[in-house]
Amino acid sequence: MFFKQLATREFSLSYFFGCGTKGKSMAVDVITGDEGWFIEEAKKAGVTINYVIDTHVHADHYSGGRTLAQMVGAPYCLHESDKGIVHFEFEPLSDGQSLNLGNVDIEVLHTPGHTPDSICLLVTDRNRSELPWFVITGDTLFVGSIGRPDLLGREREMAAQLYDSLHTKLLHLSNEVELFPGHQAGSACGAGLSGKPSSTIGFEKHWNPGLSMPKETFIESLLKNIPPRPAEMDRMVAANIAG
Repeated sequence: MFFKQLATREFSLSYFFGCGTKGKSMAVDVITGDEGWFIEEAKKAGVTINYVIDTHVHADHYSGGRTLAQMVGAPYCLHESDKGIVHFEFEPLSDGQSLNLGNVDIEVLHTPGHTPDSICLLVTDRNRSELPWFVITGDTLFVGSIGRPDLLGREREMAAQLYDSLHTKLLHLSNEVELFPGHQAGSACGAGLSGKPSSTIGFEKHWNPGLSMPKETFIESLLKNIPPRPAEMDRMVAANIAG
């Protein structure tokens, strides 16, 4: 298995990984302007880009996912809840769905809370183990922080959903599972993000303050620490919905 993390100018983190043996790969949370990087990395690895996935409709940057998918002839994927919201065709993903990249398996976890369509991707390299190796958490769970719940204006409702997503989909994972988030320090998508671009489920359980709170305390804490809204958020969301 190969794995690459791309740190972008918007403090976002994009991902490119897959199975070199079978020549298959996946691009996750591509930012516009970075499409060429993924194509070049695919050439270096000798692989085809088989899926391009956004973990949600982004509000802090313009997505390059659909453009990359068109350039390489791959399906562009979002959670199925985006049907009727985005103005283009996409391949819908559902909770629990399995995607295959040769020796690499990916399970889709629907984790609403930051946005209704948020997903995480749980990745297993069967050449290494039959157990999951890492999870890409998008804007649901960061290193040292939690995703913001206010982008739709239903802060309390979404914060409650975020708590449920964390506790039913992520925190039951093995402590050794590595965690790769969608942003690092400097992003407006959460408060108090670490500058470290990865962690483990076990470390976050122990040290991330949001993961040890009762539900009501979690909700109140999250609502009290909402950062300023991303610059040009409405324009970015509109562009990402329009494609």
